[in-house]
Amino acid sequence: MNDKSIIKNNFIKYVDQIIQNNKVSHAYLVEVDNYEDDLSYVFHFIKMIICNLSYSEVDLSNNPIIEQIDHHNYPDISVISSDTNVINKSLLTDLQKDFMNKSMLDGKRIYVIKEAEKLNGYSANTILKFLEEPEEDIIAILVTDNRYHVLDTILSRCQVLSLKEDSLLWDLDDQFFDFLDCIIHPNNFFIKYNSYMKDVYVDKNVILKHLLEVENVILSYLENNKSLHKDVINILSCKKDKELIHILSIMEEELPKLKFNVNLKLWCDSFYSRLIGG
Repeated sequence: MNDKSIIKNNFIKYVDQIIQNNKVSHAYLVEVDNYEDDLSYVFHFIKMIICNLSYSEVDLSNNPIIEQIDHHNYPDISVISSDTNVINKSLLTDLQKDFMNKSMLDGKRIYVIKEAEKLNGYSANTILKFLEEPEEDIIAILVTDNRYHVLDTILSRCQVLSLKEDSLLWDLDDQFFDFLDCIIHPNNFFIKYNSYMKDVYVDKNVILKHLLEVENVILSYLENNKSLHKDVINILSCKKDKELIHILSIMEEELPKLKFNVNLKLWCDSFYSRLIGG
């Protein structure tokens, strides 16, 4: 199985878990390799959310809503895109006005922002409160070909899903390995507590970035991806698969809290205590 197949299988497995466990977030950022090829996965996920179906069930269903989505005329989906280098603030203002009205279908309403890296400071500020405090059943799906070109204020408020092939092959630095080591051996976080809280666990967005990378490498390891860095494999191999799955479940519950105005020290204490508690 090649890297792209692994990434797609990871994506499918993860979105199936989201639907199965009824844990749909209010905001996602989906990283794609190619818009033309990968947007179909994004809209498949949207169908899953709206119809409450698994990935495979979407293709087997005769639900008329799916046909409406395929023909781009489902009223509770809005797509924002721009032909210029910037997503204009007025597009997002109009979107918010549209979404102030209650859905006539009493279902979930989803807005998609293509090329989210085109959000600049002005347009991003327009959408921030909408991302942070959405009304019930409003879901944002932002799409980009590089998560690190998206403003940190936006990235930190979204759960990241990746369809990008090189998401398995990051330039792994020492700080990444510090985070990975602490996730797998959480006692080490408290052993080095003072130095970590002073030098490493400072910037919430940087923490979130590295922890999302850790989450992705664990998922890739569970898929037996052979292209992972050998040091990553060595660190993860000390845990059984069921232990890694449990770690992922804790991360899934705790990471979204970083997107809000939490006390970073208290969050770290709680997160690593949970990992130790098992």
